[in-house]
Amino acid sequence: MKERSVIIIFFILSNAIAQQNLIPFVKPIIGTEKMGHTYPGVTVPFGAVQLSPDTDTLSYEKNGKYNKDIYRYCSGYKYEDKTIVGFSHTHFNGTGHSDLGDFLIMPTQGKLQLNPGVASNTKSGYRSAFSHANEVSEAGYYKVKLDDDDIIAEMTASTRVGMHQYTFNKADESHIILDLISGIYTYDDKNVWTFVRVINDTLVTGYRQTNGWARTRTVYFAMSFSKPFAKYGQEKSSIKNVYKGFWRKFDETNNFPEIAGEKIRMYFDFNTLAGEKLKIKFALSSVSQDNALENMRAEIKDWDFERVKANAQNLWNEELNKINIEASEDTKINFYTALYHTFINPTTYTDINGEYRGLDQNTHVAKSFVNYSTFSLWDTYRSLHPLFNLIQPSRNSDMVSSMLAHYNQSTLHMLPIWSHYSNDNWCMSGYHSVSVIADAIIKNTYRGDPNEALNACVTTANRRNYQGIGDYIDAGFIPSEKSAVSISNTLEYAYDDWCIAQLAKKLNRQDVYDTFMKRSNNWQNNFNPVNQFMQAKMADGSFKADFNPLATHDQGFIEGNSWNYSFFVPHNPMELVEKMGGKDKFAKRLDTLFSMHLPDEFFAETEDITREGIIGGYVHGNEPAHHVPYLYNWTKQPWKTQEQVRKIMNMQYKPTPDGLGGNDDCGQMSAWYIFSALGFYPVAPGSNEYAIGSPSVNKATINLENGKSFTISVKNQRVKNVYIQKMVLNGKPLLRYFINYDEIINGGELIFILGDKPKKNVN
Repeated sequence: MKERSVIIIFFILSNAIAQQNLIPFVKPIIGTEKMGHTYPGVTVPFGAVQLSPDTDTLSYEKNGKYNKDIYRYCSGYKYEDKTIVGFSHTHFNGTGHSDLGDFLIMPTQGKLQLNPGVASNTKSGYRSAFSHANEVSEAGYYKVKLDDDDIIAEMTASTRVGMHQYTFNKADESHIILDLISGIYTYDDKNVWTFVRVINDTLVTGYRQTNGWARTRTVYFAMSFSKPFAKYGQEKSSIKNVYKGFWRKFDETNNFPEIAGEKIRMYFDFNTLAGEKLKIKFALSSVSQDNALENMRAEIKDWDFERVKANAQNLWNEELNKINIEASEDTKINFYTALYHTFINPTTYTDINGEYRGLDQNTHVAKSFVNYSTFSLWDTYRSLHPLFNLIQPSRNSDMVSSMLAHYNQSTLHMLPIWSHYSNDNWCMSGYHSVSVIADAIIKNTYRGDPNEALNACVTTANRRNYQGIGDYIDAGFIPSEKSAVSISNTLEYAYDDWCIAQLAKKLNRQDVYDTFMKRSNNWQNNFNPVNQFMQAKMADGSFKADFNPLATHDQGFIEGNSWNYSFFVPHNPMELVEKMGGKDKFAKRLDTLFSMHLPDEFFAETEDITREGIIGGYVHGNEPAHHVPYLYNWTKQPWKTQEQVRKIMNMQYKPTPDGLGGNDDCGQMSAWYIFSALGFYPVAPGSNEYAIGSPSVNKATINLENGKSFTISVKNQRVKNVYIQKMVLNGKPLLRYFINYDEIINGGELIFILGDKPKKNVN
């Protein structure tokens, strides 16, 4: 489900980063098809509006089947493309499946055209050629020249409003196209309904309802122009409806103020002078047109584009200064690129008045929290939310409250699996909301009722008719005959159950603790002691024949193979070490993983993996093994963690066009880098413990929300100096390869002294 194609990596020029009162400048680096999907548009941190150029309009369907080319457009933007079709207001960051791309706007001049045309001939529609030489992308700002009509397009944003500024460099027929058909991962009947009201000659409102990854998604809008339009109209695509109704009495194509249909494109004509700037404010809401208009009026009160831009960049500056680093130029670029990515999702979902559309499709009010959407939890529970517990604890508390609101509105009584826009798209495996919730409560960052949260976790984990949970509870594993991802689910459920047990322990719920600690051992039921791999089991308890540890398909895994998933016991590494023959044999098995060769045949047909995302047999481009490099800390050879972590950072994260070794997946890949660059990593969220790695920074200061700071100081930082010679925590030698949450959150300093040769004992 998490496919790979072009990525736009944002890097931040280091001379404007990590210094107070300086605005970070973000420039897009071009990706190739080895990378994941990110967009070069504008948002503010965690903004509801994600405004970006879209470079093509492919259909998800081709000749009645899945169109593989659509995969390259998960973000709407593909750097290799030479044309832009317009600028839409909602996007995902680095996901491999997609949706959104709502409300595409495109400025044009000359003869009016209401179709996007084709990339090979820009004159065939409203799209335009463009050059990356005339493209600028900064935090909170985007600019590009649309070559066909010589129009300068600029945009910025507040939390719920996108602001456009178009400079028409000639006086001619000037148009603004509003395409209510265009979308990402679109197909012929994706639009359920669209509705538009022209309130006056500067204000338009409406909504769009779609059926896609989110099967019932409604987004309302309000659009305001900085000057009156001269005329307007629409084009309806032909739909073969038997019932035509009596609206046919009107000519709805020109200057008609109320428009509805499945497929609508609108135009607004303006009389402009050469050099004139036409501005648009475009607000979103999940609740109503009135709320969208209220969002607009509250967040952007005037037409001062530069003020809105400055405010957006000040918001980014504030967030990016949560961690200040000193490092090489490349490391600074990588680090702040990653930090930028981690603050894109999840996205704000409440309106300015606190209202939001719930999972039940009713309107709710978030009275004591901000409701968030876009939870790619199979990815983000691993590093992103643990990072938030350090540097965004209040936001993370609101995110947990959002998950519990989802649960309370669910007829299935389940926490979110992968949710966006008051829908669950049920993507990926596990029930990893419980990891995020447990980690927040255990670290005392959640402000709500912890027992209510635990009850929601337990109910979700006992939903017997979801993804083999009933068999998992009864037999301790999921039979291969019943699930194509039987092992992945069993292993991930076992980890999640351990999280529930840790939460129950904190709350003195002994009965829950006992039940879920027992369930957390279910990973052992897929462990084959003969070959020491995780292997699918049949309903009769026998291991499935035709086992191949290099293969993913038909082996019981999702986005990984047995070589990677066999190490997925993050909550009990010591037991796994013993199962695999003790520390020495376990270390050798890790050595093999990182040094072996994975033949192309085992990922050639997989959209989301290419050779660049693999080190040996270790697949960093997907998430299931992200903790694995740190497992050497449970052996007698922790220096190999230091070696491998630095190798991964150097190989998988680069300040180059193809700099990210896989889909960012709503910030997970980036969060892995942030932790690793700082020198520690949360192997098992739900624990207070972080495993030590090898920091790539020279110095970093984490500015904590409680007013304290935690500093990482690194001595002898060199390219070859990846090995820890000594660690000092708050003036005392640190003689373990772990640091705990309280030691960080209470402030202090951790000093790393590095060298170019492994040191077996830290002293």
